Amino acid sequence: MPIHTAHRLTDAASRIILGKEHAVRLALACILARGHLLIEDIPGVGKTTLAHVLARLLGLQFQRIQFTSDMLPADIVGVSVFDQREGAFRFHPGPVFAQLVLADEINRATPRAQSALLEAMEEHQISAEGRTWPLPEPFFVIATQNPADQIGTFPLPESQLDRFLMRISLGYPDRAAERALLAGDDRREILARLPTELKPGELDALFAATRAVHVGPRLLDYVQALLAHSREGAGFAVGLSPRAGLGLLASARAWALMAGRDHVLPEDVQAVLPAVAGHRLRAADETPLPPERLVCRLIEAVALP
Repeated sequence: MPIHTAHRLTDAASRIILGKEHAVRLALACILARGHLLIEDIPGVGKTTLAHVLARLLGLQFQRIQFTSDMLPADIVGVSVFDQREGAFRFHPGPVFAQLVLADEINRATPRAQSALLEAMEEHQISAEGRTWPLPEPFFVIATQNPADQIGTFPLPESQLDRFLMRISLGYPDRAAERALLAGDDRREILARLPTELKPGELDALFAATRAVHVGPRLLDYVQALLAHSREGAGFAVGLSPRAGLGLLASARAWALMAGRDHVLPEDVQAVLPAVAGHRLRAADETPLPPERLVCRLIEAVALP
């Protein structure tokens, strides 16, 4: 049963990422919606660990790319090397050729290096040396990002941000979770022992079940009203794109599935809206409002169906 499988995954991840069940559920919903995930927070709160946990639980081939200021696009996509035996150049695939790629500290790389992921995230392919190379399926990017005010960071351009279905933060653990973390085993040791939760074919079944969750006409009216107000409302300078609308529906379907329902409610849309819309909205007066406040402004302005 796909619903039980989703609960199993959430429970297993929450045993390692302590006290962050909501963020874990959002991350899993992003995967079920076939989207890429951006985790923005200070170092040391478990961003990289969450990516490792998801890859292991889902049984996905995993590669980690540590982004640095001197990184080149070829360090990500691969490079052609001359083969003396064959007398020709051979393409050596880079670390992006994996089912789940962790782009660690993505905003420490220059925009040139960041752009190497654009085609991969949108088209699930890489163009190099005059040829197109398909990436493994399924393909996901989980990127971690340090706050923009930290030294040595380059802001992600809007075109790159829009490729991420969701942006989430983990934050500090609460007192009880931190106590369990301090008194418990090392997270890396637990992660090394973590078994794959899914059998062959179960992930595809979860994808199919997510797509099958019903979205009624009135729910579509509500989503369209949210999109329209973000574009036309007085408080917003940049509204939500059609891609954001499609991602919002896919995320709401995944959230409804994880809640045990075969149809989407407005509450599902509201639950995922901060993660889907927070990095896409801009205030009209350029006031640096927190993303949560902008999303609340949008939810309050649009009546429920």
